[in-house]
Amino acid sequence: MLQVAPYGSWRSPISAELVAAGGVALEEVKVAGDAVRWLEGRPLEGGRRVVCGVAPGGGGEPQDLTPAGFNVRTRVHEYGGGSWAVHGDILFFANFDDQRLYRQDPGSPPRPITPEPPTLAAHRYADAAITPDGRVLVCVRERHEADGVINELVTLPADGSEPPAVLAGGRDFYASPRLSPDGRRLAWLEWDHPNMPWDGTELKVAELSGGVPVGEPRREAGGPDESIFQPEWSPGGTLHFVSDRSGWWNLYRIQDGQVEALAPMQEEFGHPQWVFGLARYAFLPGGRIACIHGLGPLQRLGVLDPDGHLADLDLPFTAFYPPQLRAVGDRLACVAGSPTRDAAVVVIDPAGGQVEVLRQSGDQEFDPGYLSVPRQIEFPTEGGRTAYALYYPPANRDFTGPDGERPPLLVTSHGGPTAEVVSLLADGYQFFTSRGIAVVDVDYGGSTGYGRAYRQRLAGRWGIVDVDDCVAAARFLADGGEVDPRRLAIRGGSAGGYTTLCALTFRDLFAAGASYYGVADAEALARDTHKFESRYLDRLIGPWPQAAELYRQRSPIHHTERLSCPVILLQGLEDEVVPPAQAERMAAALDAKGIPHAYLAFPGEQHGFRRSENIKRAVEAELYFYSRVFGFELADPVEPVPIAHL
Repeated sequence: MLQVAPYGSWRSPISAELVAAGGVALEEVKVAGDAVRWLEGRPLEGGRRVVCGVAPGGGGEPQDLTPAGFNVRTRVHEYGGGSWAVHGDILFFANFDDQRLYRQDPGSPPRPITPEPPTLAAHRYADAAITPDGRVLVCVRERHEADGVINELVTLPADGSEPPAVLAGGRDFYASPRLSPDGRRLAWLEWDHPNMPWDGTELKVAELSGGVPVGEPRREAGGPDESIFQPEWSPGGTLHFVSDRSGWWNLYRIQDGQVEALAPMQEEFGHPQWVFGLARYAFLPGGRIACIHGLGPLQRLGVLDPDGHLADLDLPFTAFYPPQLRAVGDRLACVAGSPTRDAAVVVIDPAGGQVEVLRQSGDQEFDPGYLSVPRQIEFPTEGGRTAYALYYPPANRDFTGPDGERPPLLVTSHGGPTAEVVSLLADGYQFFTSRGIAVVDVDYGGSTGYGRAYRQRLAGRWGIVDVDDCVAAARFLADGGEVDPRRLAIRGGSAGGYTTLCALTFRDLFAAGASYYGVADAEALARDTHKFESRYLDRLIGPWPQAAELYRQRSPIHHTERLSCPVILLQGLEDEVVPPAQAERMAAALDAKGIPHAYLAFPGEQHGFRRSENIKRAVEAELYFYSRVFGFELADPVEPVPIAHL
């Protein structure tokens, strides 16, 4: 029999410990022969990344391939990705502490193959491609020098016998070096400020001889207003890539010197390149191409036949994230999951749809009676436009709310802001929904997944369009009678923290908010952030410092007199993307005005929390904060959070 209890006070088996320690991050899937390998991020080891592997179909347990004392993670662009590569049984990887490239031969410890930099971690490497004979690596290098940060493509012998040599330089950024099957051609992406890779990139190709370019590279596609994603050579040597030249990231190939669209449709086959090494398509035998595609957070995996017919597989997955699709013979390896199914490294047989799970993100199987199944909603927003979200209603098989009471709502604004809602099992959301608190995850204007025009809605209007859409999502659900209009909160991290703080400062709808390492001062972000994003705000707000007054107008830190509701701030003290000074200034301003607030600082954390003890503390602190603000009792004891002025 269902127990009646106020929303927010339901007892749930989905604990903060499970949220913090119940899963590992699964990413960077690669294939070597018949073996599938991937990277695991382990919260219980301080977020350490480890290469693991197993041969599918053999029934064996995954094995750690990275020895103790090494952490496989690159800091190129600060966000990393593309941190390791494999050739046969030989691994090459970037080690987090010193950022040097290491070679790990079977039965031998890893050894560095790049020179020691002038200062610790000053030279960083990512996204390596290896020549077919295994003798040369081509990769991105990022040099942090006294006069600035320099990005370039370099080559180096796989045995480390010579220092890296510059293959291409002079542009602000490089990514995705990809060698043709015969090793005689190299494709890559390059672009300049103020573009981000989803704004405009160029696809270049160079002829190689002995790993050295012959003649000038050719621009095959792209430009300042065309985003190219994932250049890849087919087994027969035909160059493929994804482009948004039609307004949608679709798949193309270069055949007889001509660019040919392979599956033109108003869906996305690409992804914003926040990290290196992403792959949304893979080549199968017989000229077939497997593709991840879709509109919004509900993604599909299909197989494109040579005649242009795209057939989707019948799979229990709605998300293939992070997108790293690889072919294993006539099968496919990737990370996949759904809102009620943990992400896992899986091998899929396209012929019959059979799925083999190699490694699950979490060891805990959640009882479906405590899981909220989200529904995709489309709702009206400012300017007669439409926006999108995933709505998670409260769900707990043991409890129901009192008659006449509606649940509190947490509006989640994702980071990026050029990112997207992902339909994976979100332990953090289920932590709240299983306690009787609704969650809506908003794909505000500027998000990816809905074409280039939707992605560009945020141009010049960051802090406006995203806030409009988060407000509209909350009103849509409140007006529909699904949530309590008096208990609306907004939360977000990084850029989502900026949207959160803007909504709390410039609008009057929300009664509380939680900012995880959020931007409070857009001008400080433009002035102090790392190279990759140092001109990002030129498009989102305006060129700095010419638009300094506009930055002040859009920065919550300068308008705290308009704040009137409680806020909790959570911040890593080693964050170089959004430095802790921003959270500290916001906390001081809230304190000066006497607004209820809490500030939790986490030593050792960077941009995004990776240590299990900190993740646990953060999620419990946020719940405790809402319980005090919204006036419900918690079912389980939680370490109190000091809340000033409450």
